[in-house]
Amino acid sequence: MPMTTDSTPYSGKNLPAGSPNPPDRPVPVAGESLGREAWRRLKQNKAAMASLWLLMAITLACLVGPYLLPWGLAEVDWNAFNVPPTLEGDHYLGTDANGRDLLARTLHGGRVSLSVALVATLVSLVIGVLYGAIAGYLGGRTDNLMMRFVDIMYSLPFMFLVILLMVVFGRNILLIYAAIGAVEWLDMARIVRGQTLALKRREFVEAAHALGVSDRAIVMRHMIPNAIGPVIVYVTLTVPKVILLESFLSFLGLGVQEPLTSWGVLISEGSDMMESAPWMLLVPSVFLALTLFCLNFLGDGLRDALDPRTR
Repeated sequence: MPMTTDSTPYSGKNLPAGSPNPPDRPVPVAGESLGREAWRRLKQNKAAMASLWLLMAITLACLVGPYLLPWGLAEVDWNAFNVPPTLEGDHYLGTDANGRDLLARTLHGGRVSLSVALVATLVSLVIGVLYGAIAGYLGGRTDNLMMRFVDIMYSLPFMFLVILLMVVFGRNILLIYAAIGAVEWLDMARIVRGQTLALKRREFVEAAHALGVSDRAIVMRHMIPNAIGPVIVYVTLTVPKVILLESFLSFLGLGVQEPLTSWGVLISEGSDMMESAPWMLLVPSVFLALTLFCLNFLGDGLRDALDPRTR
């Protein structure tokens, strides 16, 4: 009997008698992106999510609140000096010694403190990420030389550098942005350098080299995007450091100047009136403490969500 060849694979209808049914073909499952997986894991962290919502509420209050209040930043109520917090009238959180509404000044101060923190962190982010990525990618003597400069910067008194810049170039809010950002990039550079040293041995970097991709393109398109996880975590931890630093500088009288104000300035003013008007110290301190706690809890949550060892 001649043998016939049939290239059609067996199906459930043409299997030989007695043959078991073939297993069902597996349905491909779409992989979960890193961002979605991190968001899913972050949502499971109740402390981080509560901190995120509270931080958004504080930020929104600082941005929108001053437009909704009947009193402005420097507007004086000549009939209300050192009024304690009350639900009666227009001064819900009281007034200061000059008759200015404390809630309005606290929200305006939050604008300044948060803007200083965000802009200074952005400055340190740009400098630190580029510096660390270049040092880690080039390696060798260039890496050693660049990191020795970082070590020298570490050995200098951090606060002294900021105060020196403020004294030499004057006190204005733009200089505060630059001064704080210029000294906060060191840790960022070390973190990105360590990530880059590990990434440049990966297969996709070697493939990019083989395809003739330039070093600049490899750093910008491959190194920095793949090191973004630890960078995001560190940014959330840098913002509270910058807020504290700005508050400390303002407390020393080296921060923002009138007519602007910040949480540090308000805390400094409140400390002088702590015995006779404790609410002047308490109100901005509560806003500052809540913001710092929220940022730290959010940073811890992002660190856990982006940690590959716990996936």
